[in-house]
Parts: sequence; structure tokens; C-alpha cells
Amino acid sequence: MEIRKDQKTSLSTPLIQVSEEHGSGCSHENREKGNRWRRRRRDISEEVKRQLWLAGPLISINLLLFSLQIISVMFVGHLGQLALSGASMATSFASVTGFSFLVGMGSALDTLCGQSYGAKQYHMLGIHMQRAMFVLLLVSIPLAVIWAYTGPILILLRQDPEISEAAGLYARSMIPILFAYALVQCLVRFLQAQNIVFPMMLCSGVTTLLHFFLCWVLIFIADMGFTGAALANSISYWMNVLLLVLFIKFSASCKKTWTGFSKESLQNIPTFLRLAIPSAVMVCFEMWSFEMMVILSGLLPNPKLETSVLSISLNTASAVWMIPSGLGGAVSTRVSNELGAGHSQAAHLAVHVVLLMAISEGIVVGLAMILVRNIWGYAYSNEVDVIKYVADMMPILAMSNLIDGVQAVLSGTVRGCGWQKIGAYVNLGSYYLVGIPSALLFSFVLNIHGKGLWLGITCAIIVQSISLLIVTARTNWEEEANKAKDRVYDNMIPVELVS
Repeated sequence: MEIRKDQKTSLSTPLIQVSEEHGSGCSHENREKGNRWRRRRRDISEEVKRQLWLAGPLISINLLLFSLQIISVMFVGHLGQLALSGASMATSFASVTGFSFLVGMGSALDTLCGQSYGAKQYHMLGIHMQRAMFVLLLVSIPLAVIWAYTGPILILLRQDPEISEAAGLYARSMIPILFAYALVQCLVRFLQAQNIVFPMMLCSGVTTLLHFFLCWVLIFIADMGFTGAALANSISYWMNVLLLVLFIKFSASCKKTWTGFSKESLQNIPTFLRLAIPSAVMVCFEMWSFEMMVILSGLLPNPKLETSVLSISLNTASAVWMIPSGLGGAVSTRVSNELGAGHSQAAHLAVHVVLLMAISEGIVVGLAMILVRNIWGYAYSNEVDVIKYVADMMPILAMSNLIDGVQAVLSGTVRGCGWQKIGAYVNLGSYYLVGIPSALLFSFVLNIHGKGLWLGITCAIIVQSISLLIVTARTNWEEEANKAKDRVYDNMIPVELVS
């Protein structure tokens, strides 16, 4: 009996031990899974907070700077139809021939400053900014010459002579803005790379408030007419430059990144141009295609109605686009900072998070646009035809805004990684091999008119978004972190040599 008892014990004990070990292993594995999931949720939550902290002020800055031109045109609108037409045409011409180049070239700093900051090469941010300022100010000189001959150029393009003359006068008065705008692009990206966004928002807010006062004084009190509006623009942009410069000079936040002017900033200019030129091409290809839609609308039956509605649609889309543009700026900063620091997975997570945010924002804003479609036209016109046409356009705008939001944040990823050359090729194919031909087909062959023009642009945005999604999905983020490291240290100047 004792032997059987011992045998029973010896037989049963191992079974019990195995069962306990198995249970313990499962419990440990479940705890590990739970911990990983909690860490993942915490990382996502922190990334959402970081991006909202960046995107909120950036959206405000975009809207405030965008409003400067709008405010001027609104004041000019009270001077008569000719003044309004001239100022509107000059503003559009300035956007195509000047602002788009400067925005594009300045966005090279998204890559250079962002990655240098992530790599803790703080002194290089000031060097990159000075180099960009030098190049952009040089580029502004031939652009100023083009603006000086705006009137003859528009007449050469068979525009109305009287409106062309007024536009030429307004554009010549805006020439000082070019140089201020070039500096603003560099200053904003210098601060954005360091996640310093709230002071920029404050400076932009002060500038916009001052601009209201300046427009009223110069246009109506000083009786300078629409040239007063252009002068008000110039003063406001230079005021913004002054405020940003004073902040950088005296703020402790920029003590490590701004070490004073340095002759080393004149070195490696070709390296800057290798990013700046594709950046400019990338931005210009996109902006020019939208302006081309307005020009093409003038060739449609009932051109006054079509041009009015396309202009309203473009203004609406531009204002709404400031939201995904802010998200694009935020992810550009986050990706460039993390790649510069060698944190490849953090950069990857930032892209996933911002895509979800852009889609959510696009759905919410799109629904809002559809809900207000029947009353939105009243903000621009009292004509029934215009109001009805705008109501028909709003669902198309809502759809394009959703897709454009995805494109905007993916373009931000492109800038953060330094893929501007890829972005230029994608935009060329999307807008000029797909978008413009589709717009011509829908509008002039299938007779969908103005809606067809916007549907053509929407086709371009779809192709652009899919192309950038494919590029992003196939990215080896570890390799991108190594490329960022190489880029930072190839351009680095030892801090002791900075003078």
C-alpha cells in the first residue's frame, strides 16, 4: 500500500507541476501583451497630443497670414468694380509668380532644420536659416522684376487692358512684400522645427489686427485708394518679420539655435538648392493647377457665372485647406525631428497618427460643408444663380477636401523625410498628366462645365494621394533615419568654427 501511495504521488506530482508551469507561462504572456498594448496606447496618446499642440497654432498662423490678402481685397472691393478686379487679378498673379516659389523653396528648411534639431545640432538651425534667407532674397529680385511688368504681361496674355493696367499698378505697389515674405518663410520654419509655435501665432495675430487698422487708414483716411491696400500689406508683412526677429534675438528658447550671423552660412548653398528647387517645383505644380482652373472657367459658356463660382470654390477650399495644411506642418516637424534623433519607429507612428487625424478632420469638415451648402453662397453673392451653383459645388468640395487632407499630411511627411524630388515627380504626373486632361474632358467634352473642372482636380488629388501612400507604405524607416543622420552630419559645421 505504501508503494502504491508513493507511486500515486510520483505519478500525479509531475502532472500538477506541468499544469502550474503552463498556467504561469500563459499568465506571463498575457501580462506582456497587456503591457505592450498599454505602452502602445500611451505612445499613440502622447503622439496625438504632440501633433495637436503643433497643429493648432500652425492652423491659426496659416489662416491669419492667408487673411492678410483677403482683408486687403475686401477693403478694395468698396472702391469699385475696377479696383476690385485689378487687385484680385494682381493677387492671383502674385501667388502664381512669386509666393508659390518662396513657399516651396522655404519648405526645404522643414527637412534641414527639423532633422538638425532632432540630432541636437542646434547651432546648425541658425546656419540653415541664414543660408535660406540669402538664397530666397536673391530669388526675390527677378520675381520683383516680373511683378514690375505685371500689366504688360497680362495684356500679352489677352486680359482686359483696363483691368491689366490696374493689376499692374497694384502688383508694383506689392513688390516690398516679396522680400518680407521670403524672410517670413525662413523665420517660421526655423521656429517650427523647434516646436516653438505659440509665439508665432501671437505675432501673426498682432499683425492681422494691425492690418485692419492700416487698411482703413491708408485706403480711406489717407485716400490712397487700392495702392494703400498694397502698402498696408507691405507694412504688415514687415511688421511680422520684425516681431519674429525680436523674439528670436531676445528669447531664451532660441539661445542654442541662434548664435548670430555667420559667414559659414554662405557655404554648401548647392546642398540647400538640391532640396529647395524640387520643393519649389513640388509646390508650384500644385498651386498653378488650381489657378489654371479659374482661367479655364473663363472659356466656358456663361463665363461670368462659371468664373465667379470657381473663384468662390477656390477661396472656400483654400480656407478649409488651412486645417490639413497645419496637420501637414505638424507631421513634417515630428517626422524630421524623430528621424534626426534616430527614432525611426517614432517617425513611423507619427505618420500613422496624422493620417487618422486627417481622415477624421476631413469627414467632420466635409459634413459641415454639406450641411451649409444652401446658405454658403450668400456670404459671397445675392444672385440666385450663383447661390444655387455654389450649393451644387459644395458636396464636390467636401469630397475633394477629404482626399486633399490625406495628400496634405503625406506631403508633410515628404518634407520631413527629404523626399521633395519624389514629390515633384508625383505632382507633375498627378496634376498635368491626369488632373488637367481630366478637367478638360469633363468640362468641354462631357459638358459638365465648372463642376467638371473641379472633378478633374479631384482626380489629380486622388492619384497624388495614392502615389504618396504607396511611397510611404514602402518606406524602410530605419534606412530613412540613417539617411537623415548622414544628411545632418554631411552639412554640419563644428560649433567652434561658427563665426
